[in-house]
Amino acid sequence: MAFGSHTRLDVRRAQQHSSFCSPSSAAAVLVALALVAVWMASSTLVTPADFSPFRPTTTTARPRNRMDPVTVEEDADDPPPLTLRQTETGPGGDNGSHSHSPSLETATEADPQAAQSNSNTKDTPHNKQQQQTASPTPSSYAWKLCNTEAGPDYIPCLDNLQAIRNLRTTKHYEHRERHCPQHPPTCLVPLPKGYTNPIRWPNSRDQIWYNNVPHTKLVEYKGHQNWVKVSGEYLTFPGGGTQFKHGALHYIDFIQEAKKDIAWGKQTHVVLDVGCGVASFGGYLFDRDVLTMSFAPKDEHEAQVQFALERGIPAISAVMGTKRLPFPGRVFDVVHCARCRVPWHIEGGKLLLELDRLLRPGGYFVWSATPVYQKLPEDVEIWEAMSTLTRSMCWEMVNKVKDRVNRVGIAIFRKPTDNSCYEARSAANPPICGEYDDPDAAWNISLQSCVHRLPTDPAIHGSQWPVEWPLRLEKPPYWLKNSEAGVYGKLATEDFQADYEHWKQVISNSYMNDLGIDWSAVRNVMDMKAAYGGFAAALRDLKLWVMNVIPIDSPDTLPIIYERGLFGIYHDWCESFSTYPRTYDLLHANHLFSKIKKSDRCKLVAVMVEVDRILRPGGRLIVRDSMETMHEVESMAKSLHWEVRKSYSQDNEGLLFVEKTMWRPNEVEAKL
Repeated sequence: MAFGSHTRLDVRRAQQHSSFCSPSSAAAVLVALALVAVWMASSTLVTPADFSPFRPTTTTARPRNRMDPVTVEEDADDPPPLTLRQTETGPGGDNGSHSHSPSLETATEADPQAAQSNSNTKDTPHNKQQQQTASPTPSSYAWKLCNTEAGPDYIPCLDNLQAIRNLRTTKHYEHRERHCPQHPPTCLVPLPKGYTNPIRWPNSRDQIWYNNVPHTKLVEYKGHQNWVKVSGEYLTFPGGGTQFKHGALHYIDFIQEAKKDIAWGKQTHVVLDVGCGVASFGGYLFDRDVLTMSFAPKDEHEAQVQFALERGIPAISAVMGTKRLPFPGRVFDVVHCARCRVPWHIEGGKLLLELDRLLRPGGYFVWSATPVYQKLPEDVEIWEAMSTLTRSMCWEMVNKVKDRVNRVGIAIFRKPTDNSCYEARSAANPPICGEYDDPDAAWNISLQSCVHRLPTDPAIHGSQWPVEWPLRLEKPPYWLKNSEAGVYGKLATEDFQADYEHWKQVISNSYMNDLGIDWSAVRNVMDMKAAYGGFAAALRDLKLWVMNVIPIDSPDTLPIIYERGLFGIYHDWCESFSTYPRTYDLLHANHLFSKIKKSDRCKLVAVMVEVDRILRPGGRLIVRDSMETMHEVESMAKSLHWEVRKSYSQDNEGLLFVEKTMWRPNEVEAKL
């Protein structure tokens, strides 16, 4: 298999001619060009080649739930460098004032022949026609507001009422699962009346603007449990929950006292919180240096995940129903459920077996619910069923203890670290999953009533516990073998390290200073095509979190991301993401849009509409892609009245930095 080489924005010094400048001006030009070269070297674009996932080579192919990666031929020699062009524009792009970076302006002037050639090329009628064909003008997009019952909270794949009405049953929460429209919507979600810029972290953990998420059902249902309260123009969050009315931090410390080995922030760094409510548990685990993936369904507990994201706490809308959760197997250090309303004990424990798939060998399940500490007949019956089920799954109950402050109890179970218990069971119930049941297969895969054997081969992830945080962030996972090629064509471990060094340089030398981002206002970040998670790893010292997305047609590197102590999700960008509108401050797309165009599975305009839905007004999008794709995205951004902050290209590669505004169209589309 051949792999594409890195492509880079490599500003080279243009040839100088004495007839064009004096010695003093030539020296100034050389200094300016040197500065540009240093800056561009630190901000090179990397185009990953597709490759097979990091798995041991076997003679028998295993069926996969995700699209097979496409093999690409190795690129030819790098093309000659183009003159760098950079612009800064005001709202809407064309109508704003234009200014040019002095150093980049000098670089353009250094090669008048190239500038003249570019000018002549741009002026030809044939080239104008080509440009119009490749990049539609802003006026060619006719945007309308969505007309749905969900209004400002519209999530296309969760609010598809027609599909939900046609369901044969909702017994297993099918109506809370994803049902995506056949054609992705191209309308824009309206803003809530009175919407304003969100409160910044860490203050947002305690209060948010009521007008941004104007819902009060949870106040009525859960206000007495200190979930959320209304206070004037704010919604406030005292930090409580159903099982920790007196504060999440006490409850978090109570868990560690019950099992010292959990060791928040060291042994345990990546947690899954099931049925998270407003995600106060995950929000306060940040104080213990723990990253929590929280999820809850979009149900009668109105806007609970939207509250979490508005507060700056990671969360997605999801339900434990009939499908696997969109995460790889054996990646979470701890799974937590506090009155999460999931019937773990029914139907052979199918839902608990899904947690077993997700939990690392040796990881813990922390369960806080009335069957743990109450003696009502129903609670006793559920506890007995859970005890039988967990024993049959070879989970060991390591502690069961009651918290006198909150007057609740917790039971802590530990997943085994080897297969000896499975082999010693008198009855194989639940059965061992089949040989071809891939625990990492997670996109649109039905739940299975079986338990996966634990890996013993050190070349398979999950066979060892990760090193302690934060060492695990920078250390290549133990299962990456140097005999295999990585995403960018090098040996896997070298590839991993090169990716990390690349993004550290790009962020420190370019993103931190040259884009004009106020990073104190950035909290919720998404890397839309994350590869190794190097972008997120390079941001670790900032007070933000990154949702690492691995597209379903990309190499399966998500286990690597979790091994680093980060988190992420599988997703198909031809469908809507499982989040509410206006929930992210920054989206980062590295060679994603051109890949979507090549796949021809969906239109780029629909993906851009989804970006608009996810991004908050005032939020930013960074695109690194081919020049043609970048210009197309820029044209759409201008038509959306976004501010084009920076746009430049080199050697058919470009970088676009745009900011979403409050603009919404006046026209409303027909009822969906």
